[in-house]
Amino acid sequence: MTVQDSTTATGTGTGTATDAFVAEWEKWHHDKDTALAHEHGFLAVTGLYWPTSEPQLLPGAPGVWSAGDDGVTVELGDGEELVVDGATVRGRHGFGVLPERASVNAVWGDAVIEVARRGGQDVIRPRHPDHPLRTAFTGTPAYAPDPRWRLTGTYVAFPEPRPTTVGAAVEGLEHVYDAPGKVRFEIDGQELELTAFEGGAPGALLVLFTDATSGVTTYAANRALKIDVPGPDGRVVLDFNRATNLPCAYTDFATCPLPPAGNRLPVAIEAGETIPYERRSAAA
Repeated sequence: MTVQDSTTATGTGTGTATDAFVAEWEKWHHDKDTALAHEHGFLAVTGLYWPTSEPQLLPGAPGVWSAGDDGVTVELGDGEELVVDGATVRGRHGFGVLPERASVNAVWGDAVIEVARRGGQDVIRPRHPDHPLRTAFTGTPAYAPDPRWRLTGTYVAFPEPRPTTVGAAVEGLEHVYDAPGKVRFEIDGQELELTAFEGGAPGALLVLFTDATSGVTTYAANRALKIDVPGPDGRVVLDFNRATNLPCAYTDFATCPLPPAGNRLPVAIEAGETIPYERRSAAA
């Protein structure tokens, strides 16, 4: 876990509620970075490819790849093989038509070749554990955890989920998500709201947002915040200390969604993860 040098961690005593809050945050952030640095995680991606009907060789992947109405197909050469869903495949293999946001990982030695569907297009991403972006990873910088950024808000459901189109980190790509409602909250007396998407668990929510720190101390394009299932009265907790970067903050080989237009907050959320060291180095 790494925190911003310019911030001061809260809590001065031991055994206090603040100490417990900080300890829980540190464990969460460590676990989040550990998952990010998994041997086949996003830091291991070495390329982003958009297969077409014309067969092509792809750096970091075996065989010759193409895509059509039947999905992605690979033609493996002599001595080449992949393991797909536990079965070894050789020669010609079709991955079929994948649903939107689905992925299949084909194992190739110590690497995997991800075949996915993003924004209505087929995507291929080789993932190699020895990729320098992964092996040099030292953690994600963040503001020091501060309980004052753990806010209470109200979830207001729409009569029906609203299909919401947003842009992507890749120019020309669009994503469509169902927005079940909005989250309303206050910061320093200013009333704010964020359109929420469905989260990873039933009833949970996810908000994508930018704020006045975006492009200054935090990643310019987006940050994400998970919100637990609202209470019976619609009460939700927004812990901006756990605002995270999406994969596009680290690598150009991600297709991350951008926030809906209304999710650009006019205040500075000085909490959560900041611009990754990898992006700072690239900018320099």
